[in-house]
Amino acid sequence: MNLSRPHHSREHEPETPVDLPNVVVTVATDGTLTAAVDGIAHPQPAAGAWTRATFGPLMDEITKDRTISVRVEVRECDGGVFTDIIHARKPTPPARAAQPEPAPGTRRGRRATPRTQRLMEVGGEGFVPGEDVAVAVIVSHTDAAHTGTVRALVDLDDLPTGATGEAILFGRISGTTAIRRLQ
Repeated sequence: MNLSRPHHSREHEPETPVDLPNVVVTVATDGTLTAAVDGIAHPQPAAGAWTRATFGPLMDEITKDRTISVRVEVRECDGGVFTDIIHARKPTPPARAAQPEPAPGTRRGRRATPRTQRLMEVGGEGFVPGEDVAVAVIVSHTDAAHTGTVRALVDLDDLPTGATGEAILFGRISGTTAIRRLQ
């Protein structure tokens, strides 16, 4: 056996493409939404029509409360098109059975408190409409709007320890760079 060569090589493995459900949301001039998943119309809610205000619940319904990832394309009535991927959330561990109260004089470990996100919007101008814009400390990517502007939400708690407290928006086509303070 020759130990100088790797035992496993990826060059002979077939590439497996990622196949996400494709959601197309069309916005009418009155603000109502229609949605299709892989070309099949998604039903309107019993209470009326989907609207901009119910976009979140619509995405929750389509992604089965964020248990599956989807590619979303929003087609605005003015001709603008926005795309994004809504990622599935990490599964939460199953709930533990209730613990009996400790005997007097004994201590129980602290309960974990739910983490609240500290989000900050970062924006910039001068980007090519629709271009992919990197958000760094690379925590996500976003697309520029049809006007060439960009907005990103940064969870301040996700910043690595010792981070400088700055975000960089970098247009991958235009080369436009915007640097913003985060605190």
